[in-house]
Amino acid sequence: MSARRLHAVVGLAAIAPLAAATTAAVLKAGHLKLYADRHRIVITAQPWPGCPRCHGEGGWWTGGAFLEMEACGCWSDRRELRVRLLPIPAWNEPPF
Repeated sequence: MSARRLHAVVGLAAIAPLAAATTAAVLKAGHLKLYADRHRIVITAQPWPGCPRCHGEGGWWTGGAFLEMEACGCWSDRRELRVRLLPIPAWNEPPF
């Protein structure tokens, strides 16, 4: 490995923890949740802890015979970001 490539690798290794810390701070400040695996990266909204309507719970229960949770607009009106990385392999046979 040449000195130039070694210097580039060492430089990237020094930047990676800073980038990870910055990403974590941005996600926390924006009340976002990150999920990542080898097939996808998903960033979804989380309820805002200081919301005056839901008080950080994400919604409230509606009354009636069949209880349902109504989502608060502090997180439900925000979009979800999905990035597909690797395709999921197809099954040759049914999984049962």
